[in-house]
Amino acid sequence: MKFKLIYPKWNKLPGQTTFNLPPHGPVVFAASLPQRVEVLFTDENVEEINFDEDCDFVGISMMLSTQVKRGWKIAEEFRQRGKKVIFGGISTMLHAEETMLYADSVFLGESEGRMEEVIGDWERGELKKVYNFMSKYPDIDSITPARRDLYKRDLYNHKGVQMVDLFHASRGCRFSCYPCAVSYLGGRNFRPRSVRKSIEEMETIDNNRLFIVDNSLAQDTKWEMELFEAMIPLKKKFISHTIEDDPKVLSMASKAGAWYVYQAVYDTSDYIKERIKRYHDHGIGVEGTILLGLDNQTEDDIKRLIDFLLEINLDLAEFTVLSPFPHTKAYNDLMRQNRIFDHDWNHYNAGQVVYHPKHYSAERLQELYEYAWEIFYKDESQEEKMFKLFTQVMLREMEEGTYRPRNRKLANKSFGKEVVRNIK
Repeated sequence: MKFKLIYPKWNKLPGQTTFNLPPHGPVVFAASLPQRVEVLFTDENVEEINFDEDCDFVGISMMLSTQVKRGWKIAEEFRQRGKKVIFGGISTMLHAEETMLYADSVFLGESEGRMEEVIGDWERGELKKVYNFMSKYPDIDSITPARRDLYKRDLYNHKGVQMVDLFHASRGCRFSCYPCAVSYLGGRNFRPRSVRKSIEEMETIDNNRLFIVDNSLAQDTKWEMELFEAMIPLKKKFISHTIEDDPKVLSMASKAGAWYVYQAVYDTSDYIKERIKRYHDHGIGVEGTILLGLDNQTEDDIKRLIDFLLEINLDLAEFTVLSPFPHTKAYNDLMRQNRIFDHDWNHYNAGQVVYHPKHYSAERLQELYEYAWEIFYKDESQEEKMFKLFTQVMLREMEEGTYRPRNRKLANKSFGKEVVRNIK
């Protein structure tokens, strides 16, 4: 049978550098399908959907709240053509009740070991409305390598530069951050894959550049050190979220190919300043993630934080406004306080204010968000700063003999004379 798997498009935020990474969720899900199922994959962010393509069953994988309305529309188109549609993914779990209105079935939870049941039910004409496996987690080492063969690789270059492949070495998170839904989605227990299984999958990835998308690697020091040590011979370069603030861990991460990290910058303390310096001392770049609009932030606090970012030599900064996603403490608090005024999921993109802040108007928070982007990138654009990070990793790859441009001619044209000399 032919299973048509779709990843819906979403509108990118204006003014930011636009590029598309190969999506992770759909190809992880595809790996859990029975071998007899032929998968046809479309990432609508890089290609159009052929609604008349020959297929038997349709799956829509959604990660972001800003995808759900488009996902519902896609489902309507296929159902009008007589196709059964099943939804899955993070935002399906966050918006399950609404999504059921547009679906023949919804799958909630992690799919490993469960899809034989779903496909069998479809084959017998007995597809259930809901398959709920939330909080019933599969054996973490039952995860098999993602179906990256489904990607159309040429669609994931940015100006001739090879982007990263996404990979996960763990699920779940022992932290429960205020705006985050991970504890609802994946549980409060940290569930690391065995180092052996993680390395085996990394070895199958024909890309030297990875984004390890785990919520935080700083959850189990022994496992973290073993993972980094095992990665060293692979000679890959990786991006990740937080790495543990320990000299031994940072040193091992650097040897393993840590390229840059996403690090939350939540105040102007000396600790944050030194934290960024320690990353840099180990040759690891930093993209600060800065959340604006929390109840403990006045307008002066936000302005002071933006000034502080310019002092601590961040390589990049990503500003967001609080988005109260369903099943988070932020959502529950703001709903209880009747402070959410916009329920259009297209606007839940971390760049549009949908609630009444505590210390200023929604309009003023929107202005402060735009001011933050403008001030931080006033002397050097986001794309120019990204260029520097990619240049650094390219030079490191060339020193090690692992540099592999996807499109040498286009890369040369885009990267300017200095980098061209190094590429040659």
